Amino acid sequence: MQAIYFEKGGASDVLRYGDVDTPVHCGDKQVLVRIKAAGVNPVDCKIRAAPDRFPVTFPVIPGCDGAGMVEAVGQQVTTFKPGDAVYFSQPGFNQRQGTYAEYVLVDAGLLAKKPFSLSFEQAAAAPLVLITAWEALHDRARISSGQTILIHAGAGGVGHAAIQLAKLAGANVITTVSSDEKASFAKKLGADKTINYQTQDVIEEVMQLTAGKGVDIAFDTVGPAVLQSCFSCAKTYGDVVTILQPAADTDWSDARIRNIRFSFELMLTPVIMEIESAKQHHGEILQQCATLIDEDKLAIKVSQTFGLSEAAAAQDFLEQQHPAGKSVLTIDK
Repeated sequence: MQAIYFEKGGASDVLRYGDVDTPVHCGDKQVLVRIKAAGVNPVDCKIRAAPDRFPVTFPVIPGCDGAGMVEAVGQQVTTFKPGDAVYFSQPGFNQRQGTYAEYVLVDAGLLAKKPFSLSFEQAAAAPLVLITAWEALHDRARISSGQTILIHAGAGGVGHAAIQLAKLAGANVITTVSSDEKASFAKKLGADKTINYQTQDVIEEVMQLTAGKGVDIAFDTVGPAVLQSCFSCAKTYGDVVTILQPAADTDWSDARIRNIRFSFELMLTPVIMEIESAKQHHGEILQQCATLIDEDKLAIKVSQTFGLSEAAAAQDFLEQQHPAGKSVLTIDK
């Protein structure tokens, strides 16, 4: 089969396009999927740049998100059959391969039926960001109706999913953006207020919008400096959730004094640690999101599509342009 792979870590020029062995044997709880499209995520670039930080096997086939058709199922798989259209997120960890390829073996618990209303390209853009946003808001922060949430980088992949899920939960949404264009995009998704972090002081704006109380939940999708600011934006006894690694010099004193509940969100954990119930939870999240998508209550924006052989350009586009929405690789077979 055709696939993208790399033999060593580095910049995007380490990515190669060529023939690799096609997976042929389904484990008892696995499904063989013929990939029609693969999502491109920041974690793909991180794995490529520093593969030693992750449980990968060389040559590494990158990619977590995929959408395609079931080709075969393992003996213990009863929920899927050949011909089903599915979508999923599975990192290429612990002897697995990623989704930048024509075929991939997937743990059945991670799969869900593809939303009927989406193309394969649209569906491939959705899983990782939907799972991350869902777990951060519902499982970590325990979001509830009437709360106010600050979502950083609301036009990004995770951010634009989080805005919609927060509104569906009945929350009031404040989000940060870097341009008027991205502010307009975030408002169309349902954001109540936008803050341009390039021209406005985020902490001051949040305090003004919340009458000095702070938000119930602050969701960091950016990194150390933004995480640090979240502790000043969250109210006393509020929640802060991050999807990134805090810096070694993070100052936790304000969070401790004000009893802020802090949570990590890493949607890679179920596969890294081989937790079957958690994998099943991911599949269930995607099935619930598929229903919301088909009911026109949830949408994922595709910013640009690339061919499989253009994976390096797709990763460069993501890292350099920080587009609104998601980038996708199309795979013709």
